Amino acid sequence: MAAEALRLAAAVLLLLCGTLSFPLGPETNPATTCGYESCHATKANMLNVHLVPHTHDDVGWLKTVDQYYYGDRNDIQHAGVQYILDSVVDQLLKNPDRRFIYVETAFFYRWWKRQSPSMQQTVRQLVDEGRLEFVNGGWCMSDEATTHYSAVIDQMTMGLRFLNETFGACGRPRVAWHIDPFGHAREHASMFAQMGYDGFFFGRLDYQDRTHRMVQLEQELLWRASDSLPPPTADLFTGILPNGYNPPEGFCWDQSCDDPPIRDDPDLEDYNVNDVVSRFLGIAKAQATVYKTNHIIMTMGSDFQYENANLWYKNLDKLILYVNALQANGSKVNVLYSTPSCYLQELHRANLTWALKTDDFFPYADSDHDFWTGYFTSRPALKRYERISNSNLQTCNQLEVLAGPASRTGPFGEGESQTMKKAMAVAQHHDAVSGTEKQHVANDYARRLANGWQRCQVLVSNSLAALSASSAKRIYCDNLNISVCPLTESSRKFAVTVYNPLARPVSWAVRLPVNGSAYAVSDAKGAAVDCQVVPVSAATRGVRRNRGFAVNELVFQVQAPPLGYSTYSVSLLQNGPPPASMKPRHPAAIQNEYLRVTFDPDTGLLSSLANLETKQSIKLTQNFYWYNASDGNNTESNQPSGAYIFRPNSSTPFIISQTAKTETVQTSVVQEVRQWFSPWVSQVVRLYAGSRALELEWTVGPLPIDDSLGKEVITRLDTSIQTAEVFYTDSNGREVLRRKKDFRPTWTLKQSEPIAGNYYPINSRAFIKDDADQLTVVTDRSQGGGSIHNGSLEIMLHRRLLYDDVRGVAEPLNETSHIFPDGLVVRGRLLLSLERPPVAADTHRLIAQEMVLQPLLTFTDGDLNPNTRLEFSGLQAALPPAVHLLTLTQWDQDLVLLRLEHQFQSWESKVSSQPVTVSLQKLFSTMEVVGVSEMNLSANQWKDEMRRFAWAPQTDETPVLKTFQDISPWEVTLRPMEIRTFLLRVVLR
Repeated sequence: MAAEALRLAAAVLLLLCGTLSFPLGPETNPATTCGYESCHATKANMLNVHLVPHTHDDVGWLKTVDQYYYGDRNDIQHAGVQYILDSVVDQLLKNPDRRFIYVETAFFYRWWKRQSPSMQQTVRQLVDEGRLEFVNGGWCMSDEATTHYSAVIDQMTMGLRFLNETFGACGRPRVAWHIDPFGHAREHASMFAQMGYDGFFFGRLDYQDRTHRMVQLEQELLWRASDSLPPPTADLFTGILPNGYNPPEGFCWDQSCDDPPIRDDPDLEDYNVNDVVSRFLGIAKAQATVYKTNHIIMTMGSDFQYENANLWYKNLDKLILYVNALQANGSKVNVLYSTPSCYLQELHRANLTWALKTDDFFPYADSDHDFWTGYFTSRPALKRYERISNSNLQTCNQLEVLAGPASRTGPFGEGESQTMKKAMAVAQHHDAVSGTEKQHVANDYARRLANGWQRCQVLVSNSLAALSASSAKRIYCDNLNISVCPLTESSRKFAVTVYNPLARPVSWAVRLPVNGSAYAVSDAKGAAVDCQVVPVSAATRGVRRNRGFAVNELVFQVQAPPLGYSTYSVSLLQNGPPPASMKPRHPAAIQNEYLRVTFDPDTGLLSSLANLETKQSIKLTQNFYWYNASDGNNTESNQPSGAYIFRPNSSTPFIISQTAKTETVQTSVVQEVRQWFSPWVSQVVRLYAGSRALELEWTVGPLPIDDSLGKEVITRLDTSIQTAEVFYTDSNGREVLRRKKDFRPTWTLKQSEPIAGNYYPINSRAFIKDDADQLTVVTDRSQGGGSIHNGSLEIMLHRRLLYDDVRGVAEPLNETSHIFPDGLVVRGRLLLSLERPPVAADTHRLIAQEMVLQPLLTFTDGDLNPNTRLEFSGLQAALPPAVHLLTLTQWDQDLVLLRLEHQFQSWESKVSSQPVTVSLQKLFSTMEVVGVSEMNLSANQWKDEMRRFAWAPQTDETPVLKTFQDISPWEVTLRPMEIRTFLLRVVLR
């Protein structure tokens, strides 16, 4: 035992000593004065006005990422990021007092790679001296409503890693900066706190909320962003900026602005220094009345500004000079160049207590009838593609680690994951997955994801070849959701390899397009698998158009091991049974061993849902409706619905059909009721054998607009559950928040839009419940929804609008493509589960997890090589249900980044909400862990070196963080909602 302990201790020491400089970047000059030490002095007896020069550079919006960087297509918008950075650096060098902050690492990375060594050294000096400061530091400034937490963590890690490796400690941002996202999620605040940020600033919040906070002096607050993590783990100081992120009115000196410059020659007739100073002092003093300290912040910049930074800095220099000159005459206003972190430091030094907030900042409205809740659903096809891409990326990352160097160079060529990582990071931008970009930009985001996946496919193929000892060519079928796969449609014999990216075994229903009528399927052990052939539905034939020609689908259940694959062999039978037939009638019910679903015999609609295990049953009807989108032509407001804003013309939606035409397919593997509501709305109600969830596969589109009406299509579930106008949604796929109709927890709401004002983002699931029953709906992408009526839950599926909503995108949300020139068709899935409220989380969290990280199917044609390894798991044993392997990715040569998370909240489950201990050394099957060190969530600081400002809430409690000691460096314990990040040194077995 002593020898073993010594070996382990040596391994830990090796890791710490061997890699300490890697995540922290290059050695920093001991004489550097970056960060808080670089701040200009303030004056205690004065109002200190912190001027923050900045630019807000969207990583795609009206133009593509490339067009914005190079300054192309200025006919759309004048913006060129490369020129902004060139100009700012030049101007910072001319005056050491000047400051500038930069946010979007995706752009800075591109600029940096094109600079000469001498320019790079110059910029390093500016960073070391705190004159150029990075804030936020992620690859982009992510959306907060429609992003999944796993993708947000990844994109933040990518950006922050580059800054660390390039600039060392001086490149590490101290402040999170989300000045443009359209509402703010609690989970984002929790993540930022766990990433080590001292504070968070944003620009947008509901106009009523802002008014309330201005009166109460609560525009700066303490956000307690988790009800499970012990304070202050997820506590984050949060500041609301006074002008969104723009300069005060009359003080914009960019080339894009029309405000007059400071004309300070007293011999000139239009000398205006006195006027400028007087107006500035008035604005500063007025702003100070709605904030708590003698420090205020002013954002001096806006969208893509500082392309000619000389204009800004020359006038800011003069403003500081002339305002401060009045101090000699008794003025109590002191103006200085500053940064958000310097401002934050002064607020911390004030040693005040701050209002406490525990909910989130959704929904966001900027006027009575202008709720930004439409983008929760805008561009639903792109939202789904982003979610699938995230799942594919995690598979790519995992296999790169599990297969080692063979994954990158193998029989299928050079594979790499970096292109996909960058594409996914860009897709998290608040005008990307949000759906609030121009159509050509949305196309560019999708193109980037597709290009990244092509490169990852090579890596995945190489990895599976190495792990299976077979170099047979692998085929990927990315259109299985519309029953398209050329290989399975034509081959008489093929194999399906099912890779499971979850750290626990899963059972998954596979549906493959085929043209035969009977098949035999065998698993990795050669055992026969029950399979059935069912006809392809008319709706699927309609949506796939001429991209595939299969007449049937082969359906069977697969079992995939944790973090591993299983291979199934499929053979066409010559004289097998005929395919299952469709019966054109209204079914009475479908059921399996867990659920029973009944249908109304007159309408063909759902009528009830029963859980046979718990012996509970609820009335449940489901149908499709559409809201008539406002065109802005009414007496209350001229605001139309658009990419951002949801504004129906009426609170009562139009029902698409009172009845559904139905066909029924019933087999031993799957039971389906295929419903047809109109030429543009259909659905399959589907129940697989062994499933605890009912699947609703909806197909919507093209939305008709020949009546000149924009349409916002919803599905609504009406139940017998007594909800008291309360429902629950997830926050970025993690913690669950309570929502109540026409209510905000921290201020009194004056409701002006009874539908749009009650919509919230649903990232992965929502539920309604009473004391006896809980109905959970798991979504396959981010969508908007609400509970407008007691016992009801509605989810918006698709939007097609005819007017721009005047929020900048300057085109209506009217999606078409070369495949769908008459309007986009969108297909998706909802999974419904019925449980008792105290234990429902044990089911719906795992179902949602499987929806987010779904198995990846690859295909090989013909017979398998007899030496092929047909089954593999990257883990020695499955992780407990409460533990999710969030991240497994190659960091550097023999270093691997691992994140483990406890995926239950502290109150959710008597069983699953308990602490769980995991052995890191007993985790993997293909590699030995010989060293470990823990990092913060974003992997840019060692965990034990992370220090954050402490803030006091306006409560009687004094939160004290409980510290827990692991059994050993190898035995780590996870508590509810805890994510732990480890850098591992590994050796392949």
